[in-house]
Amino acid sequence: MKKIGLVGMSNGQQRENKPNVLKLIKTINECGYEVALGDYIYETENYFSGSPQDKAKDLMKMYDDDDISQIFDISGGDVANEVLEYLDYQVIANSDKIFYGYSDVTTVINAIYAKTGKSSGLYQIRNLIYENSQSQIQAFKDNFSYQNEKLEYSFIQEGYMKGVVIGGNIRCFLKLAGTEYMPDFTDKILLLEGLNTTSMQCATYLAQLRQMGAFKKINGILLGTFTRLDKEIFVPSVEELVYKYAGADIAVARTHQIGHGSDSRCIYIGNELELIDN
Repeated sequence: MKKIGLVGMSNGQQRENKPNVLKLIKTINECGYEVALGDYIYETENYFSGSPQDKAKDLMKMYDDDDISQIFDISGGDVANEVLEYLDYQVIANSDKIFYGYSDVTTVINAIYAKTGKSSGLYQIRNLIYENSQSQIQAFKDNFSYQNEKLEYSFIQEGYMKGVVIGGNIRCFLKLAGTEYMPDFTDKILLLEGLNTTSMQCATYLAQLRQMGAFKKINGILLGTFTRLDKEIFVPSVEELVYKYAGADIAVARTHQIGHGSDSRCIYIGNELELIDN
């Protein structure tokens, strides 16, 4: 039986959420995988489950365990970037394991690509026990087939983009600005999605990306879901804001399959993607 590791680089799980963690482990077992649970999953002080060094060591232990085939982060929140300076990127570069996580773990995923050139999956394995669990479980049983299914998207402007995908959660991705962990934007597809982002916050993030020169370097923008902004119909919309800050001469596409929804699929940060307007 294959074994996967579960870790938490961002906020610790609240103790009252332990039944859901146990349900997730049971579900993974039923899919044919053993689980190695990290030592720093649950919060011990406020939102923290351990020191940055402790959490980084926990992740590296998973990389060092030859019995573990893949590593999934089940956390989210605010503090994942504190572990970046304590990871052993040479060990990660030499490993054939894939690391998965989403939201605040966007920082770790992009840092891995920036430092090693290796791809990671933007995906939350807790989707196996949420509203769309049946389709997620089936995909998981089929060896993560959701990663290989054709992405559904539509173009907003222009009609073609090709490049290595970087980005993820827009708020968390920008924590990497000015650090050695921010990927080079040149010829990339910039994936952006958000959870509680308002129009004002989105404008702030897009303005920062423009000031960083990102929109002059990338080959296109792929917008995932912006959960709150899409639901509450903020004005201006994310599409209008992208047009305002990125301009009319850049390719922009939209997908509702990537983001914080329980039906969200996996996309690889660090892999090349080609999108064509059909």
